[in-house]
Amino acid sequence: MSILSLVRSEVRQLHPYDAAEQVDDTIRLNANESPQISSIGNFRRPLNRYPEVRPQRLQSTLAKRFNCADDQILVTRGSSEAIDLIIRSFCHAGVDHIVTPTPAFSMYRHYATIQGAGVIEVRGLAEHDFAIDVGALLEACTETTKVLFVCSPNNPTGTPLPRADLLRLLDARKGSSAIVVDEAYIEFGRESSAVELLRAYPNLLVLRTLSKALGFAGARCGAVIGAQEIIACLSAVQAPYALATPVVECVEDALHERQLTVAAEAVDRVIVERSRLMQEIGRFNFVSKVWPSDANFFLVRVNDAIALVEHCKSHNILLRYFGGDLADCIRITVGSQSDNDTLLAALDRFGKG
Repeated sequence: MSILSLVRSEVRQLHPYDAAEQVDDTIRLNANESPQISSIGNFRRPLNRYPEVRPQRLQSTLAKRFNCADDQILVTRGSSEAIDLIIRSFCHAGVDHIVTPTPAFSMYRHYATIQGAGVIEVRGLAEHDFAIDVGALLEACTETTKVLFVCSPNNPTGTPLPRADLLRLLDARKGSSAIVVDEAYIEFGRESSAVELLRAYPNLLVLRTLSKALGFAGARCGAVIGAQEIIACLSAVQAPYALATPVVECVEDALHERQLTVAAEAVDRVIVERSRLMQEIGRFNFVSKVWPSDANFFLVRVNDAIALVEHCKSHNILLRYFGGDLADCIRITVGSQSDNDTLLAALDRFGKG
């Protein structure tokens, strides 16, 4: 059952921006572009011309990488833009709301607040490695729950969502809510992508990014994958020419087979370093808990989180402190072997101080 009816009616009626026609090997006098070709940068496409409204070659390449059809994917400025597009498309301001576990990626709440949508947060099961409480998530849903976000592996806990739990969510909210699975860190874990469920579950949307495993955070490129009719609505909401020419070409290069091999090898090194770092940090007497993680980071509970963060900062090392329900915790990203050794040395000095 399609969830197209859940999309705001005004969004369903939107027509995509009618951009000036782009045809190769023509004299383009239809888009008010400058005839002057910039000498800055060494790009395959001239910067005096607008990029494609939607980068078709890049879209097709990412579709192959993420195992979906070309019309099931929208390339976005990181997965964060996809979150914004989804909430704006589904949620009426002051009427609808989203449901999300907590702790989780703060941008779900952020973009919902901007849209004027309500936010219902459901605490994760801290005593079970912050597992997402699927039963509590479903109990929190009402008839105005338009979007339900889950991040797997979750940020900042590193916890994956078991496939059985995801299926339970998809089945229970089949015609009532869009279920968004944020897979920003999936390459670092063992779970397969939820994209394989698209055919059976048209209420599923999957977020992917090139920021983490591929190491292209500075390019700001991600994607949202879902049913064709939903992707068409999101595309109508997205700004035209969303991805700049240098970004498109950078990402095209990042997706060459040689570069993908380099990225895969880097992921393997991170996984090895994650295991080493977690084991070493768990030995410090000021660390009371190291949670398991399927991401390129992990969460630890310490005696004095703020003091530890400040100590590391004084040694030019930045860690992530969240406060609130995680006031005694810090999140540590797995760096290079050298960076990790520097962190361990700083932690050793903290323990002896």
